[in-house]
Amino acid sequence: MSSRQRRPSKPYRRPQRDPARILAFEALRAVDERDAYANLALPPLLARAKRDGTLDDRDAAFVTELVYGTLRHQGTYDAVLAECVDRPLREVDPPVLDVLSLGAHQLLATRVPPHAAVSATVELARCVVGDGRAKFVNAVLRRVTARDLDGWIALLAPPYARDPEGHLGLRHAHPRWVVGALWDALGGEREEVERLLVADNERPRVTLAARPGRSTPGELLEGQGAEPGRWSPQAVLLAEGGEPGAVPAVVEGRAGVQDEGSQLVALALANAPLAEGPDRRWLDGCAGPGGKAALLAALAAERGAALVASEIQPHRARLVSRALAGNPGPHQVLVADAARPAWRPGTFDRVLLDVPCTGLGALRRRPEARWRRRPEDLDRLTGQQRDLLRAGLAALRPGGVLGYATCSPHLSETRLVVADVLKGLTDIAVERVDARPLLPGVPELGDGPDVQLWPHRHGTDAMYLALLRRVG
Repeated sequence: MSSRQRRPSKPYRRPQRDPARILAFEALRAVDERDAYANLALPPLLARAKRDGTLDDRDAAFVTELVYGTLRHQGTYDAVLAECVDRPLREVDPPVLDVLSLGAHQLLATRVPPHAAVSATVELARCVVGDGRAKFVNAVLRRVTARDLDGWIALLAPPYARDPEGHLGLRHAHPRWVVGALWDALGGEREEVERLLVADNERPRVTLAARPGRSTPGELLEGQGAEPGRWSPQAVLLAEGGEPGAVPAVVEGRAGVQDEGSQLVALALANAPLAEGPDRRWLDGCAGPGGKAALLAALAAERGAALVASEIQPHRARLVSRALAGNPGPHQVLVADAARPAWRPGTFDRVLLDVPCTGLGALRRRPEARWRRRPEDLDRLTGQQRDLLRAGLAALRPGGVLGYATCSPHLSETRLVVADVLKGLTDIAVERVDARPLLPGVPELGDGPDVQLWPHRHGTDAMYLALLRRVG
């Protein structure tokens, strides 16, 4: 062959587009770039793809597993990838790292054959980050295939005897400080802590709440393989893969998606006995996005009571208005800070404060929250929680009842907040109400008077509730 002759070059091959993996990548980018939550960002992407005919139900289920599984185990996958990359992970471009994480999840936690997982992820990389980076992805993922998940954990996790929180954190994909906080709140042994961590990594079934006077659990049970909830009389569990948007009562706003623990908190407050006086004015002081407000408004309407729903964020207040649309009883939605209220002291018979918190009780639904939150967030949040509780007690009339709730079991956000506020009260008198009898049939509620629900014990989010009655 003369020096002027050239070997024929390989024909250019277009990347093979895989709609399911591309959509999963888009969802991860939304979570990373916009601090979106996957349970809010993913459904519209899936709905669009189904409308376009790009994905069928089986593909949508695969996308959901890719997105939620990757987010749940992000910390563990980061540790594995850090061993397989020749530079600090912070120097890897975020889109490339998302592709690598999707590949790691397929290799370490799904039934996708290793060769198919690597090949499909490299093709994804070619589509979304280019050929050059696809070669890097290929090299890294081939290193990941050197061990299965248990093998990587055995290599990377600190010994349990030396660092139990760090060991369990890597094994079950929770930050070390979160493991410690959950352990303290449980006051249990390793076995129960692990049961909770495992439950946090299981995607829960969709739970609906029938809003009294507007729909019934019986109506929601029709079709989709639904079954009654375990604890709340208003709860219905959809079958795996059930679509709330296919339930007419949900579409019409007569029912809503709401975790059973959240329902129990609202029902307990509504059923707590008042010491004396009327039962006409109710307040939901932190009402967004509106699930508890909608249930409370329906309950209030049955008694001829009115609900005021207050929310400090305008966009969340709009969601509350949407949730309350069509409620037969009187109600009002305010854009207001319940910690610095516009209403007069002693105005309300019942007050619910589901306060802003770390969200550590809802990690099943929002897996990315565990990686976003930091211990230093607690100072800001617990300050808000104390301010809200003090203002809520001031808004309560003598004989009225307040429910302080968090979707976090962290002791700094639950018992310690309540104890600290009650200790500092000087101008009003408050007594604790035993919340346990107001959750009939629910087991393992502890010594009271407040209650803490748990995913591994009750199948709910880890909701906390303290009931307080003003006596003077």
